[in-house]
Amino acid sequence: MKVFLATGNKKKIDEISKILDGSNIEILSINDGIEIPEVIEDGNTFEENSKKKALEIAKFTNMITIADDSGLCVEALNNEPGVYSARYSGENATDAENNKKLVENLKNVKNRKAKFVTVMTLGKPNGESYSFRGEVQGEIIDISRGKDGFGYDPHFYVEEYDKTFAEMPEIKNKISHRAKALNALKKGINEILNIG
Repeated sequence: MKVFLATGNKKKIDEISKILDGSNIEILSINDGIEIPEVIEDGNTFEENSKKKALEIAKFTNMITIADDSGLCVEALNNEPGVYSARYSGENATDAENNKKLVENLKNVKNRKAKFVTVMTLGKPNGESYSFRGEVQGEIIDISRGKDGFGYDPHFYVEEYDKTFAEMPEIKNKISHRAKALNALKKGINEILNIG
């Protein structure tokens, strides 16, 4: 089954494609030359943003569409940056700029507990949508470690593995917030699409 993945982030496309490898879902994306309009993510929650994106792009492409909204929620920062994770230090911010602001805001803060959250929404061109949430717990470290991740991965430390997400891409694809949301979506997709 062909499903369109609504994101302009090529690293995210690669990660989601790897997680869905071996399923009955064939991912199409901007990598296949399909251009999509930008969707303004103005919701207050991950659910609102992922649903809006999935439904707008499903209508535009006339294809079943998967969209996600993901972010980092840091306990001591009132769950910031949250839905503003990609633009924490301003519009068009780089990963390095966002990470620098995060570390600065946690200076002299002992509580480093954090979680990554993903809400994955499957949207149909007829306006129906189904959302799936995934979370993974960790903590924020000051010194960046690892080169394989993106976003806040080099600062997101998972004690169980004694590594950051950027140091363990293969394991990350199995245990991450995005993997959990996608696995929930995989379980429900046959019923949702009346197949199988």
